[in-house]
Formats: sequence, C-alpha cells, structure tokens
Amino acid sequence: MAAPMLRWCCLGRRWVLACIDGGSRHGRGAAIGFTSSRKRGQSSVAQQPLITAQKSRKGEHKWAAVVGLEIHAQISSNSKLFSGSQVHFAAPPNSLVSFFDASLPGTLPVLNRRCVEAAVMTGLALSCRINKKSLFDRKHYFYADLPAGYQITQQRLPIAVNGSLAYSVCAGKKPSQVITKTVRIKQIQLEQDSGKSLHDELRSQTLIDLNRAEGQLRVDANISVHHPGEPLGVRTEVKNLNSARFLAKAIDSEIERQIHELENGREILNETRSFDYKLGCTMPMRDKEGKQDYRFMPEPNLPPLLLYDTASLPPGADPQQVINIDWIRERLPELPSETREKLVQQYGMLPEHSFALLNEVGLLEFFQNVIKETRAEPKKVTSWVLNIFLGFLKQQNLAVNESPVTPTALAELLSLLDRKAISSSAAKQVFEELWRSKGKTPSQIVSEKRLELMQDEEALERVCHAVMEGHPQVVMDVKRGNSRAINKLIGLVRKATLSRADPTVIKEILEKKLSS
Repeated sequence: MAAPMLRWCCLGRRWVLACIDGGSRHGRGAAIGFTSSRKRGQSSVAQQPLITAQKSRKGEHKWAAVVGLEIHAQISSNSKLFSGSQVHFAAPPNSLVSFFDASLPGTLPVLNRRCVEAAVMTGLALSCRINKKSLFDRKHYFYADLPAGYQITQQRLPIAVNGSLAYSVCAGKKPSQVITKTVRIKQIQLEQDSGKSLHDELRSQTLIDLNRAEGQLRVDANISVHHPGEPLGVRTEVKNLNSARFLAKAIDSEIERQIHELENGREILNETRSFDYKLGCTMPMRDKEGKQDYRFMPEPNLPPLLLYDTASLPPGADPQQVINIDWIRERLPELPSETREKLVQQYGMLPEHSFALLNEVGLLEFFQNVIKETRAEPKKVTSWVLNIFLGFLKQQNLAVNESPVTPTALAELLSLLDRKAISSSAAKQVFEELWRSKGKTPSQIVSEKRLELMQDEEALERVCHAVMEGHPQVVMDVKRGNSRAINKLIGLVRKATLSRADPTVIKEILEKKLSS
C-alpha cells in the first residue's frame, strides 16, 4: 500500500484534485463548498452550477447541473509515498509490500521526496497557492484493504489550494472560433492509497493485494441538479470512473436520472453510486457516511511538511534536505496552453490545428522535426501532417512512433513539392509508396516511377495543342464563355502527360493559345 497518488491523493501516494466547473453563479456570490464524505481516499469538493442540463418545455422550469470532480492521479515515482517498496505496474500480487505497507506494529512512515516535488509541480502548473506548511492527518475507516484501519491524508491543510485550469474549446460554425473557459481547483493533497480487493465470485471469496490500488487515474464525480436561482440540490457521488469517456457518460446519465426523479415527485438521496458501462446508467452502492465517521486526527508520526522559496530558504541549508518551490518553478515544463499559443503565433496555424498537434502523442515533435528539415511553408506542413500523415495513422490504428514514414522522409517529399519538382497528386503517390516501402527516399521513388514534373515547356505546349486539336467542341465552349470547360482541357492534358505537368502551367499555356 501507500502507493504515490495525488488527490489529486496516494497509497503510498495519491493526490486528490477537486475540479469545479466555471459556470455562472446566478448571482449567488461566493462559491458554495461541500465536504464530500468519502470512502478510501477522497477530497472535499466544491460544487457550482455547470450548465442547463435539459431544455425545458413550455411552462416548465429549466434545470441546472452542478458537477464537482475528485481526480486521483498516480504520481510517477520509483517507490511508494511512505515506504521504500518499489512501484511496478502489474507486478505479482503482494510482491511489493514492505513492513509498513502491511501495517506491522512499530513501523513508521517515511515521506517520499519525489512525491512532494511532484505535488508542488502540479500545484504550480494549475496556478495553485503552495502552502509552505502543510499537515498530515489520519482518516479512520475499517476495510479489508486498509490493514492499519486508517489512511494518511491531508484533510486540514493540504499542500496546494485555490488553483485554476483554463482550457479552450472550438465553438461556433467557424472552426477558428475558440472559447476559453476556466475550472477552479479547490485543493491538491498527498494521500495514501489503499490496497486492492480482488473478488473471486467462483469461490465466493475476496483476496487483497497490498502492492497498490488503482491505475494511473481515477475520478469520482459529485453531481446535483437544481432550478436556477434556487438552493443547490442533494448531491450523489459516482465512484471510480477510470476514463474520460465513462466519466462523461456517467455524468450525463446521473443528471438525467436526478431530473427524472425530481420531476416525478421523488427525492434524491445523498448516496454513493457506481456507473455500469454496459447498462449506461448509475447504480446505488451505499449511503454517504458523515464526515465525523472518519474521526480525523493529526498524524502523530509525521511532522508538518515545510517548504521554502528562495527568499525564505535558511542560510546554509542542505539542498537535499529542503524543497525549494522556486527551484521547482524554474524546471516547470512548457504547459500545453503556452505551446498552442506559440504554434498559432509562430506558424500562423488555426487554433484547432494546434489542439490536434498536441492531442496526439508524439505528433507535435514529428511536426517540428519536419519543419526543421524542409523549405516548405508551415501551413503546407501542417496540412500534410494533420490530413495525410495523421489520416494514414488512424486508418491503420498506429501510434506516431510506429509510423513507417519518418520526419526526414516527409520533409524531403514536401521540399520536392515546394520547388515544383512534382505535382500534388504525384506527392500523394510518393507518400503512399513511402508508407508501403521502407528504406526508399522520396527522390528515389520519383525517379523510379517517373513522377517528376515536365520541365520542357515547348513539349508541354505541343501536348496542349494536340489536346485542343482533338477536342474542338470543348475549345468552342471555352470561347463562348463557359469558364468551367477549361478545367476539362486541363484534365485531358494532365492525363496525356501522366499527371507530370503542373496544372497552373497548363492553364497558362491554354489561356494563351485560346486568346490568340
């Protein structure tokens, strides 16, 4: 147990992140806080009106939904939050359990420095106020996967509070119309993670794995509905959602269920529910326990966690013995919002294109490597990476790092296209061949398949003349003012040249001949 997590919370380590959507408050003033009574690693969550959940019929009141999220995120560390046991995904059950994890008498927790640094970095990334002094507490409850009978958390004074996360969504008819929204972050806390219960229905028994509990991410959603302008409704908590897709479905389902219950004269119970992904609805688990049931008390075996900044750092302090907030701030990587803004400003791309580059793992790095090696315009590179390259990846369900086409190969292909050595249609043929045949360069493929554009303008003029001679009716249509007819002539010339002629040059030659 005691795996590292942010509650953002950890069994060993876990942190709880309480997210509050930034909807309108209908003139209520300050946000209303709700303390969630949670089983096994939850945080207090503030709720706030989110959106109108359902369009009202004529004469009916609208409903507003309020959603607060607890996000339990695993910290990337080699060992657990309060013990030296290693952390390995899918390790054999109970193979990574120290005496402390097993709660043997006399064992004491030792705080993992890496987990504290990760919590501070997360707090800075989410614009939180980092508390230079935070406290650890014991949260008591009795369950088979918690052998100590209590969980170490940060109930009274967590490591980071009062943050926010701004995000952008594409809205409106034009893809370039982007709206920025903000969710509030109530707090981030370090928290011990419980073990994992393995239910064997065949033998009617439950086994316990104390390696750690959950995977990398788990979300609990606190949901209620009310009429705008009226007091907030009774909330329910939907537990242990492990994907964004299931989270969205669970929230939609629970909002719909609560509205249906209230409109039929029934009450909403303050309870814990689960989401059945097969049925697509939430199911009751248990009544909510009161906060007092956990009997929170200060953790006697851990002193207050003290953090410093450059100004408050004690003179002569050993850097290995203290954590400097400013040192972590300097090493904070560039955040996605900053990267997207740079892409838009530097390359003139549409905002939705910057989102697409960042949303696919490795795609931004691929794009940047192509940009470095080609003379083609950034807009052309963006179009090819997002439309052609990404389209091929999705068609064959491949990750970026599994692509048979390297950034160097695509850069060379776009350079050929940029200097008009090949046509756009030929470039697509070359790309398809690159995808099928590893080891060949674009130049080799162009040479083998004779895809280079005709550079002999006199020869191209002769082809154009022959096409016009062979299609006098089309020529008459053009001269009579049918502007579309010239496209047919261009197509015939391209066919005659096996698509090796530049359509722009063909059009110039045809227009010159037609006007003479």
